[in-house]
Amino acid sequence: QLPLPGSRLCLYEDGTELTESYFRALPPQTELVLLGPGESWRGCAGDIERLLAAFCSQQDAVVEAARRLLTDERAPHRQKLLADLIHNLSENILAEDKEDDKKWFEGLESRFKNKSSYLRHSCESRMRGYMREVSGFISNVHPAARDAYRGIIDLMADKLKSVKYNGCYFDRREEEEAARLCTAEGWFSCQGPFDRDDCPCKHSINPYSNRESRILFSTWNLDHIIEKKRAVVPELAEAVKTRDGREVNWEYFYQLLFTLDNLKLVHIACHKKTNHNLSCDKTRIYRKRKQTHEIS
Repeated sequence: QLPLPGSRLCLYEDGTELTESYFRALPPQTELVLLGPGESWRGCAGDIERLLAAFCSQQDAVVEAARRLLTDERAPHRQKLLADLIHNLSENILAEDKEDDKKWFEGLESRFKNKSSYLRHSCESRMRGYMREVSGFISNVHPAARDAYRGIIDLMADKLKSVKYNGCYFDRREEEEAARLCTAEGWFSCQGPFDRDDCPCKHSINPYSNRESRILFSTWNLDHIIEKKRAVVPELAEAVKTRDGREVNWEYFYQLLFTLDNLKLVHIACHKKTNHNLSCDKTRIYRKRKQTHEIS
């Protein structure tokens, strides 16, 4: 509804007026301001000036407006936004080394010298825990199949060691390998519940930002979509027992237990504790043995 003559398009950030060529070069999601004839914009600093002016000239009105904002039916949501704002102001996301963000490392062992090394260690610990659970299930395996089960455990353990227990999943410096879980800056988004496209509450966290986020992130879960205890491990034990000369496809079970093929990072509130009612792919439990041909 603005007249074309005299109207201008500016950057919200600093008020820079845009030419057509500059506009085409802007990155996606850039915030813009459309100005009519005679209007001016000096950037987001102008918003701050107006806010401070309101505090000075209309203090009672501002206090009353704030009180209404925090007492009506949407108050809980607004309180969360304010808490998030205060929390985010204390972030030091880009700092990586201990000397650049000493508070982040409070309570951790002195051997951790940078944030990525601790987050990588955290992921490795989870994977080692999964491996212990698989190994501990051997008492439930048929006695005649336990040696074969141990052999598969050894193969899985060797593969895990070769990839350093998949610690790259939480290491922001391993961007390409970890891209399905996080960005280079270290943001993680909740991917549960497993039967929806994404988290309905839009949980997200950056454990690299501050000590509180690092601690909170430890409560997030790597949720097995096809459940480890209810489905994957029992199916592996049964496959070893009933293989009848067939070769168990241990790499398929490895993918289900230890990789992002079957793991989703979820906020603790979105971790579905009840039965997922999903089972292993029966067509992938065994694989054909490699045939060797004798050359005469």
